[in-house]
Amino acid sequence: MGDFFEELFARGNSYWLTRFIILRLLGSVYAIAFLIAAQQLVPLIGEHGLTPANHFLTSIQTQLGSRMAGMFNIPTLFWFGISDNALSIFAWIGLGLSLIVLGGYANAIILTVLWAMYMSIVHIGQIWYGYGWEIQLLETGFLSIFLCPLLDGRPFPKCRPPIFVFWLFRWLGFRIMIGAGLIKLRGDTCWRDLTCLYYHYETQPIPNPISRYLHFAPAWFHKFGVAWNHFVELIVPWFSFGPRTARHIAGILLVSFQMVLIISGNLSFLNYVTIIPFLACFDDTFLRRLLPKALVKCAEKAAQESEPSRINNTVAIALSILVVYLSIAPVLNLVSGRQLMNYSYDPLDLVNTYGAFGTVGRERPEIIFEGTNDALITGDTNWKEYEFKAKPGDPNRRPPFVAPYQPRIDWQIWFAAMASPAEYPWTLHFVWKLLHNDPGTLSLLANSPFPSTPPRYIRARLYRYQFAPLRDKAWWRREPIGEWLPALSIDDTEFRRLLGAMDWLD
Repeated sequence: MGDFFEELFARGNSYWLTRFIILRLLGSVYAIAFLIAAQQLVPLIGEHGLTPANHFLTSIQTQLGSRMAGMFNIPTLFWFGISDNALSIFAWIGLGLSLIVLGGYANAIILTVLWAMYMSIVHIGQIWYGYGWEIQLLETGFLSIFLCPLLDGRPFPKCRPPIFVFWLFRWLGFRIMIGAGLIKLRGDTCWRDLTCLYYHYETQPIPNPISRYLHFAPAWFHKFGVAWNHFVELIVPWFSFGPRTARHIAGILLVSFQMVLIISGNLSFLNYVTIIPFLACFDDTFLRRLLPKALVKCAEKAAQESEPSRINNTVAIALSILVVYLSIAPVLNLVSGRQLMNYSYDPLDLVNTYGAFGTVGRERPEIIFEGTNDALITGDTNWKEYEFKAKPGDPNRRPPFVAPYQPRIDWQIWFAAMASPAEYPWTLHFVWKLLHNDPGTLSLLANSPFPSTPPRYIRARLYRYQFAPLRDKAWWRREPIGEWLPALSIDDTEFRRLLGAMDWLD
């Protein structure tokens, strides 16, 4: 038995380049995530943000009865204190540590700190951080801790990469893809009749310029795309556990599939963080053909000089046992007829269940916020539109390439357009901020049509957007649907009462 395990652990000696690439990509994703936080946390969840995190933590403490109960159920370092300065400094430190990892230097301590810091942000982020890729980054970041020695942060340290952790990465990638595939088959009928891509490129959260050209592709192209999606998400992942050649082919298909998704839309850093566990399908025999010779020589030298580490191997076995135990609930969810999508079963988000686009919209409603300085609202009132940084607004404006960066308010406006203001009450606070030309809130937007004095009224109208035909100079065509929010002013008594009830009257 001892010889068997020694031979098993020795296989990690073939994954030096794999570990190097995984950690570099993880560092880049962490860097983007912390950059987003540094630029958006304060206006979104700061002391005077749209949904203040200090109010959220107070509410959690009240509901659970004590701060200690809150810490156990919602783990975050911000239980020890939160302020706008703390949020900003915290995010910039996270960005700095991420760049160190991206630069090639990572150990278990640095990666543990990054994981704990980002978890702290996610757990106070509320709706702004309620996306599947947040807990996916946390699970990926947690596994990555065990790829490294405790202290040695060199790109090629003495101890071998732990083979068990690469298997756990494949298990993560498997759950991501199978979860996404099953939620589609169980969800919208257009996934079963192969027509979802008739609509997806146009109705996805934030299209990019290529999305428009893909939208007008022929029907056979769209149907083939859905069929290929089902194949890659439901069939290919099984081969990631197979022999070397099968694993390499599976890895190529899984990574290339994510690259196609990157090209076709702006899905934040979802596709980038999803590539990370798929890299565990490759070993150095594959990667040495693609990477620079100098890097390959470093990996070969490390393999020759490497030393087995009983401590690291024991820790990897213990981690595997933990992941197997925590995988019971996600696996039961996958085989359940009432599958949950993007859900965590433990407070630390260690092993989660995933899924994406179980439902695809057939139409694209968009909320357009408008303001005016007119004292009275009449049929001749001059309304000026607020433009967001990424979501559709001005029909003549080209959709941006913004991923892996995520303008979080643009995503939430996309969700809100499919619901009512009562379901997204933060939009009332957003209007209140616009009525005061709040600098933080305006920093989340592309423009302020009232640079000198705040508007007297703000309203929100709902439009139906469609991609303009390729022959048109405009990118979109739109038609009004109706009112989403009536004209509101700071003197509106009912408006002030609602804000006061939510403790947002600042």
